[in-house]
Amino acid sequence: MTDELNRHRQRIDALDDEILKLVSERAQHAQAIGHLKNGAVYRPEREAQILRRIAERNPGPLQDEVAVRLFREIMSACLALEKPLSVAYLGPAGTFTQSAAIKHFGHGAQTVAAASIDELFREVEAGAADYGVVPVENSTEGAVSRTLDLMLQTPLKICGEVQLRIHQHLLRKRAGLEGLKMVYSHAQSLAQCHEWLNRNLPGVERAAVASNAEAARLAAADEFAAAIAGEAAAERYGLSALAENIEDEPNNTTRFLVIGQHDAGPSGKDKTSLVMSARNRPGAVVDLLSPLAGHQVSMTKLESRPSRMGLWEYVFFVDVEGHREEARVAEALREVEERAAFLKVLGSYPAAPLGDD
Repeated sequence: MTDELNRHRQRIDALDDEILKLVSERAQHAQAIGHLKNGAVYRPEREAQILRRIAERNPGPLQDEVAVRLFREIMSACLALEKPLSVAYLGPAGTFTQSAAIKHFGHGAQTVAAASIDELFREVEAGAADYGVVPVENSTEGAVSRTLDLMLQTPLKICGEVQLRIHQHLLRKRAGLEGLKMVYSHAQSLAQCHEWLNRNLPGVERAAVASNAEAARLAAADEFAAAIAGEAAAERYGLSALAENIEDEPNNTTRFLVIGQHDAGPSGKDKTSLVMSARNRPGAVVDLLSPLAGHQVSMTKLESRPSRMGLWEYVFFVDVEGHREEARVAEALREVEERAAFLKVLGSYPAAPLGDD
């Protein structure tokens, strides 16, 4: 048995040396590309194509998502050789939005906390951050209205999306529920755990705060309080989980947008996001959307929001499958624009895998 163990260990050592050599060679090529392009350039479509290829060619035994995560970190480190990307997220540190930013850009990126969604947009618009990651909708609680409102106004484009499975934990500094008087969390997280809280903590007061990380900070400073937050917040503020995965919906997922000064080129599996308004006449909304069906462009989202430009006037946020440069999508958008009172293409970008967590 000892000889067999040694044989495997020696082979692992040899493979580690080979892996290190190949990763270093890859980094040299990435660095050379950066020099040719006069600086490191983040290409969302290129990264999406690489990661899809890794998942398709993965021979196991590692799961596809594990292999993809490993290569994401390799690409992140290679890109950071020139200059780490600066990525703004809805802070403070330890939020799910920071987790989404790291999931998408890897640990080679420099994540920077923004105090609000408005501040995040301003940071990216001003060039203080290269990109931003912002929540846009949750599978249980629906759209994040402030993100939609700002996407209507901003010159920024959507260049990516992230789907993050949200696992909520009840966190506290001390063990047990004895003496617990307050539970802090973001309003959406309180809503996501509403039934669990009713069953298990019916007499405990609940308070909505700016973020789950802020809830964890408050709980760390108050022995009579707990927080609902994720693992990152627990680690950052030294809290223990009294109960795990307390969200009412087990498939609770939040979708985040990656925003920047540009969108992405075609990757082969893309989405395009739009915002539009209909003319004031009977049947205008049906007429507005009919070119999508006519050109067999699948619509994956339709969300209405007040336009803020007039009483009872609305705009429609629409996601469709395909890239705006694809012929069928381009022709459908041309016809939509002819019928719309207003149309803005928010960006085309690689679609996140369904069920990606």
